[in-house]
Amino acid sequence: MLELLWLPFLACLVLTGIHAYLGLHVLARGVIFVDLALAQVAALGATAGLLAGHAAQSDAAYYYSLAFTAAGAALFALTRERRGVVPQEAIIGIVYAVAASLTVLVLDRVPQGGEQIKQLLVGSILSVTGDEVARVAALYTAIGLVHWLCRRPLLAISLGGAPPWTRLWDFLFYLTFGLVVTSSVRMAGVLLVFSYLIVPAVAGAWLAPTLGRRL
Repeated sequence: MLELLWLPFLACLVLTGIHAYLGLHVLARGVIFVDLALAQVAALGATAGLLAGHAAQSDAAYYYSLAFTAAGAALFALTRERRGVVPQEAIIGIVYAVAASLTVLVLDRVPQGGEQIKQLLVGSILSVTGDEVARVAALYTAIGLVHWLCRRPLLAISLGGAPPWTRLWDFLFYLTFGLVVTSSVRMAGVLLVFSYLIVPAVAGAWLAPTLGRRL
């Protein structure tokens, strides 16, 4: 039994580190449901890959997800305004609703569409392989390094500042965030990924006053 659960446990540890950090940024920015929106956009990309004839777990379907996620990241970066008439959460909600609706419509034309919806929601973390964990860990390490190198402008924006090239930094944040979400949803599903992102960040906000202590 322990041998069967070792890799899923290791995958959960890998997921926890990067999502707890990104969750603090999401909470500070007040875009709580951006994870669900980008996850749904990634799911829409995967279903588009299915409609094009690619297997659900194929590299081609994954690249479809990445392309759709990059488009979503660009949209969120362009629509973010510090004192805009429309809150960004409203844009996020619209994107989520549209992406979810289109996903259902596309899956309706794909064989075993209901099974694919279940896969998107719950993932397959119990059957994860060592190679998958290693690839995800390498990707998260690279993204973590990018965030550490760019920590000053990214943190300034999350805390309400407006450094030079704000939209470019916003795009970098949402793009790297989308890369994490796309890979995580493929492994663990939408619901578990959202929990890893928000629950630790909220608990940290209750227990510590600064971002450093929350981490």
